[in-house]
Amino acid sequence: MARTAKKNGGSSRFQLLPQTLLKQWRTYLRITLGSPSLRLSFLCFLLLTFCLVSGISARSQDKPSAAAGQTVTQANADTADQVHIMPRKEPDPKPPADLIDPALKTHTRPMKVDVDLVLVPVTVTDPMNRLVTGLEKDNFELYEGNDKQQVMHFSSEDAPISLGVIFDMSGSMSNKIDKSREAVVEFFRTANPQDEFFMITFNEKPELLEDFTSSVEDIQAKLPLVAPKGRTALLDAIYMGIHRMKKAHNAKKALLIISDGGDNHSRYTESEIKSIVKEADVQIYAIGLFDSTPRTEEERSGPMMLSEITDVTGGRTFTVDNPNELADVATKIGIELRNQYVLGYRPSKVARDGKWRKIKVKLVPPKGLPPLRVYAKTGYYAPAQ
Repeated sequence: MARTAKKNGGSSRFQLLPQTLLKQWRTYLRITLGSPSLRLSFLCFLLLTFCLVSGISARSQDKPSAAAGQTVTQANADTADQVHIMPRKEPDPKPPADLIDPALKTHTRPMKVDVDLVLVPVTVTDPMNRLVTGLEKDNFELYEGNDKQQVMHFSSEDAPISLGVIFDMSGSMSNKIDKSREAVVEFFRTANPQDEFFMITFNEKPELLEDFTSSVEDIQAKLPLVAPKGRTALLDAIYMGIHRMKKAHNAKKALLIISDGGDNHSRYTESEIKSIVKEADVQIYAIGLFDSTPRTEEERSGPMMLSEITDVTGGRTFTVDNPNELADVATKIGIELRNQYVLGYRPSKVARDGKWRKIKVKLVPPKGLPPLRVYAKTGYYAPAQ
């Protein structure tokens, strides 16, 4: 390849084509431009080349714009997705351990306060065995042993009660069962909406017929399902009733026993049950359907046994000769439970020795009233520690 340089107006121009090709190219241009048809073809060729080059250049410039458009579209899509995604709310930070009440911690035992307050339910009746209401705090004197105590709490309000019925379903109850069932229903109908009650039936062993409920209908529906038969495990049934009362929700608790005789099939002894009854803060009432001519030793000792069990708790035993009177007596007991006085005191001599403390309630009646009778529990066991 020959390289030549010519001076032209102070500038340099380089010839990069061989001399032979350069002459041929000049000859071709001269012929092409000299012919009109060839000149038109040449111009079309230049125009086509220009359009082609322009299209390639525009396409190369559109690629970044397309990519940018794709980026914007993707960003909009991401934004749309984020609108439907709710961020998770972070939980409130836990307060420092020293700011949490210790009583609210799961593994912290709540503090118990023993105020040593002894509560004594009291029933007052007149010579006609009618309830006496309307007495005041000054009409009562309370003794523990020989020491007079100061009555610090006095009330006569109808407080909610947890009640339990212990119902004799032994074979000897066959001719009294219908009236006895009516008595149970009437007893529960004296209950208030805040009361709760359960029922235990027994013959040769006690069974829980209905656990704590506020529906008389539930018990009434189940009573006909049990038929009287077998022997009498009365003491075992009393033990079950006392044990069931540990799940009671009310502070005031009472049991009603309906039976026609003594015990002849219990594992627990009479002395064991009397000891358990003394420890339990439960009043016990009984309705005795005793035969006028008892045939066995158990039947002869039955009335005395029931009286000793009920009296120590502040309750009492009602003897019924005619089964037709059962419903009225049961209603009377229900009303009596809701018209009691409650005396409270703190012992003047505190001794945590676990021993039995005798209680005596004396009445100072208003002038003009006939002799009145007081029913109250005879004592309690002092705390052991």
